[in-house]
Amino acid sequence: MFDLERWQEIFDTIRKNKLRTFLTGLSVASGIFILVILLGFGQGMQNGIAKEFESDSATSIWIWTETTQKAHKGLNPGRQIQFRNEDYTTIVDKMDLTLDQKSAFYLPQNITTTYKDDALIYRVMGTTNGAQFLENQDMLEGRFITIKDESQVEKVAVISDKIQREAFTDVDNPVGEYIKISNIPFKIIGVYKDKAGEREENRIFIPITTAQKVFNGADKLDNLVFSSPPAANFDEAVQQSITLKTKIDTYLRQAHSIAPDDEGGIGINNQMENAKRFYALTGNIKLFFWFVGLCTIIAGVVGVSNIMLIVVKERTKEIGIRKALGAKPWSIIGMILHESVFVTAISGFTGLIFSMGLLELIGPNIEVDYIVNPSVDFNVAMSTVFLLVVAGAIAGFFPAWRAASIHTIDALRDE
Repeated sequence: MFDLERWQEIFDTIRKNKLRTFLTGLSVASGIFILVILLGFGQGMQNGIAKEFESDSATSIWIWTETTQKAHKGLNPGRQIQFRNEDYTTIVDKMDLTLDQKSAFYLPQNITTTYKDDALIYRVMGTTNGAQFLENQDMLEGRFITIKDESQVEKVAVISDKIQREAFTDVDNPVGEYIKISNIPFKIIGVYKDKAGEREENRIFIPITTAQKVFNGADKLDNLVFSSPPAANFDEAVQQSITLKTKIDTYLRQAHSIAPDDEGGIGINNQMENAKRFYALTGNIKLFFWFVGLCTIIAGVVGVSNIMLIVVKERTKEIGIRKALGAKPWSIIGMILHESVFVTAISGFTGLIFSMGLLELIGPNIEVDYIVNPSVDFNVAMSTVFLLVVAGAIAGFFPAWRAASIHTIDALRDE
């Protein structure tokens, strides 16, 4: 039931103590504001890390060669390991592995690339048809390299959206155009866009067989890439990826006589292991943000409780008169609680509106490494406010209970 007199009392009390009420509300509003902003940036960090992992397939394992650091089986340290086609075919065809996607790369050296009379300063990479999925690319025009292109050693190339914009300004669609790689014509068959952005679009892809045969690569490979199939949950996907990585690493070390404990020779980057570490880190950071924000809110709630104690002290005689006139204890408690909840709720929603508005305004424009579009789920934000209101009610209850417990005679004697 709406009690007009109760609301008039609340507003009269607020008008008489404007500065005190403002400062109390400010402490509560700042607590909500800080919590929402911290949670927003915690989510922004998680978004940023997720975007970093968009550069390649989430379950991909990238393998490259390095120089050995330890002697093994009579071989000296300092050997440069070289992958061969046999390594790739053995892993794919002869090992008992469950693979989702697979690919290999060969990077031709000392070549030049031109379009008409213009030099193209982009990296040429020989690869297989599986690279599109492992690189997390979408085709904007034409198609990617196929198995047929590989088997027939076709002189075809796939360029990026960035290369199209920078080098093919005179044509609407570069598919069908020719570029020259070391004066050998290659027909453009597709234009791709990498989800990681332009930093991954400085590359021209050609069939790996063509790269090896035309540019004196023999059977050399520079990178091997594999991915594990989807799993039921994240932890299972991580374990599945680690198992795959271990089996491939063990085989390659045996095949190239690399000591099991040699930190050189072979480099491996497992996306799932990286994701697990980063997500664990962001999870801990978000927990820390929650802790800081909740501590700030608690400080504000304690301030509300203290103010309510002062209110009770100031209105002791008034409370005594009310009790002498027949006011029930719960009526006294309700009067104090009403004011406490009102101040807490208004302050909490004010802090929420300002924080959500700020995130909405600046969030999409933030361009910082590992922070993308800081934001907070509205339901979570509202839950924190309702939690704050409950805390405000609890904070007001104890002063209210003290007020209801004052003996009428003692209250009337108060000066």
